[in-house]
Amino acid sequence: MTQQAATLERRYVEAWNAVIGPSSSAVPAELHALRESAIAKFEEVGFPTARRGNEAWKYTDIGPIANAAFDDLAPAAPVRVATDALDQHIMGGSVWNRMVFVDGHWVPSLTSMPTLPPQVTVTSLAKAMALHPHLVRDHLGHYAPYDESGFTALNTAFLRDGAALIVPHDTVVEEPIHFIYLSSSEGQSSVTQPRTLVSMGRNSKASVIESYGGLTDTISLTNAVSEYVLAEGAQLDACRLQQQALPAYHVGSAQVRLGRNSRFTSGAFDFGGAIARHTLSVALEGEGSECTLYGLYMTNQGQHVDNQVLVEHIAPHTTSEQVYKGVLNGKSRGVFHGSITVRQAAQKTNAKQSDKNLLLSDEAEVDTKPALWIYADDVRCGHGAACGKLDDGALFYLQSRGIDEAAARRMLVHGFANEVLEHVGLTPLRVHLEQLITASLRHQGRTA
Repeated sequence: MTQQAATLERRYVEAWNAVIGPSSSAVPAELHALRESAIAKFEEVGFPTARRGNEAWKYTDIGPIANAAFDDLAPAAPVRVATDALDQHIMGGSVWNRMVFVDGHWVPSLTSMPTLPPQVTVTSLAKAMALHPHLVRDHLGHYAPYDESGFTALNTAFLRDGAALIVPHDTVVEEPIHFIYLSSSEGQSSVTQPRTLVSMGRNSKASVIESYGGLTDTISLTNAVSEYVLAEGAQLDACRLQQQALPAYHVGSAQVRLGRNSRFTSGAFDFGGAIARHTLSVALEGEGSECTLYGLYMTNQGQHVDNQVLVEHIAPHTTSEQVYKGVLNGKSRGVFHGSITVRQAAQKTNAKQSDKNLLLSDEAEVDTKPALWIYADDVRCGHGAACGKLDDGALFYLQSRGIDEAAARRMLVHGFANEVLEHVGLTPLRVHLEQLITASLRHQGRTA
């Protein structure tokens, strides 16, 4: 670690010592030990840089994040937020269950659980650690390793609160559960470390949405970590929506473990942030488990969005499908790395991967790197990546039917994105995404 890097990371260690360390007597001993171990690991591994031979970060320079002089590295309490400030983030009306966090802290007054079955637990992690210590002890930090990732280590070290969802065996949650994480940055730039833990019991079923946004247009860093574990026969439909302010930074990771015959569907949508990077790691550990992973991002100006999708087939008769798309305009940049690993025991694996990108300007750039690592001999795997511009012939056809050029371009982009949107089964979410796409295209029309 260089002297400069050591200085950058030292600020976080000093903030941990000043804010988190003194609270050790107020939290379970296991949690404090986890946080102590994580801050020591962060001090050791530091922020990732390509200079360390770190291929995973080759195309994303996090220098602006590491060098940013944030005013508050560990916000002590959330600011007061009016209900109407949430309007642009709320979906599902009065039916969806909703839990709101501001600057990493749960806000009970903004939380609503109108349709939650009584046997299902949705609570803050701080409360879960007090009421269900064994469950948290058995799961929290078990799936998101912090020994190799500086950002995950940082999140674990500053872990104070977050969302915990516990669905018992043979339970179906009919209405979605929406976790809303907001950065206030009121008067100062800040760093928040949201954490989500979802445990799905045997043959259970639920839908979860994680959305990340900002209440102001000031600089901030959101460093999020999620852990999902699905028991045998469980089904989870999960969506991550990132619509933070343009000056904001967002780094996140999700670790998923799938049991026998379980099914996991993930949607990932990025519309905001100056630099946004997300890593989704799925381990198909149980025979017959399945995952469908789809994503869409739209960038403009100098935005940079990086998606890392890592799928590991460990058991036989497992299935995975990835479909990611990017729409880039202005001088923006996209990165996609999709990796499929098939272990020797994972015979009869069926895996597909697709990454397609639409470049709307000559200055936009995308780096896409699909990869297959196959150690079994009876599998069916395929991958592909492509990037290109709008089809001139299709554009001419629409204009020849009396549609002006701007409207014709929007129609073609909507058609391109629709392959991803058709995976979204929740109507309010799909409508919200279509509105974000339309707003993004209108904004791009003014700035391209």
